[in-house]
Amino acid sequence: MSDEQSSQDSATQQWQQDVINRLAFAALNEQKKSRRWKIFFVLLFFSYLFLVYFTTFVPTESARGSIISKKHTALIEVNGVIADDQSASADNIVTGLRNAFQNEKVSGIILRINSPGGSPVQSGYVYDEIARLREQYPNTKVYAVITDIGASGGYYIAAGADEIYADKASLVGSIGVIMNSFGFTEAIDKLGVERRLYTAGESKGFLDPFTPEKQEEVQHVKGMLNNIHQQFIETVKQGRGDRLSDDPEIFSGLIWTGEESLELGLIDGLGSSSYVAREVIEAENIVDYTPQPDFFERFTRQLGAAMAGTMSKTLGLEGGRIR
Repeated sequence: MSDEQSSQDSATQQWQQDVINRLAFAALNEQKKSRRWKIFFVLLFFSYLFLVYFTTFVPTESARGSIISKKHTALIEVNGVIADDQSASADNIVTGLRNAFQNEKVSGIILRINSPGGSPVQSGYVYDEIARLREQYPNTKVYAVITDIGASGGYYIAAGADEIYADKASLVGSIGVIMNSFGFTEAIDKLGVERRLYTAGESKGFLDPFTPEKQEEVQHVKGMLNNIHQQFIETVKQGRGDRLSDDPEIFSGLIWTGEESLELGLIDGLGSSSYVAREVIEAENIVDYTPQPDFFERFTRQLGAAMAGTMSKTLGLEGGRIR
């Protein structure tokens, strides 16, 4: 092969290598650009979510201040199980109540209750604080509005209000106390399991589910439940007074509809929060005084709810609830 031919082949190989290198670099650059655009659109999407969140859920301080500076109805939510580690804790509810009572522009306060009950201690804290604040601010009335359910501890709190309202289909009452457990004594024998329980104090392991019941322990627990039940009854009688009917079934633990509750004197009328604000308090503007979680927690909750809603619509899963 001549030197000239060899030189031409070398040049051709160099040219081919240059083309391959350029194509490779071009592909890499396209990938980088593609990633940049993806990142851009992701950031744009989250910026949009932030914008929607702030414009929808977070009123500006000036807007909120302008509302609070005028006569309005204060709203405090009691939503879910009443317990010290839940949103419907005594600390949260009492904080909202105190802030509302202290504002001279509040024409009346609504406790909007949607709760099956919970801790009698937490409910008692709220009831006692309502009584204290009503005495301290006698011109500010408190109205409990039961939505889906106001039972057990939820009704315990409602009994502290000046008046109670509910929907005709609301579930109201359940004035009773419950404690449940289970027993595995026969199962543990059949399985050949040996129960080992060590205590200091002869009754420390009382009502152990893996040992037979002792009647003295059962009687002790029943006495304790009866004592708490009697406290509940006295609280309701104190709050409702002669508005209650003489029907002994009221304190049996049964639950009633809103219509039946009105006949029994458990509530004072049928109506929603907006009805009470407009027709009873006569201050149609409602301001939510419920203490809210911090910004990040609120945002993640709303984001999760928005994504779940979008996914449900996409997959056609709307309409039912799993309970």
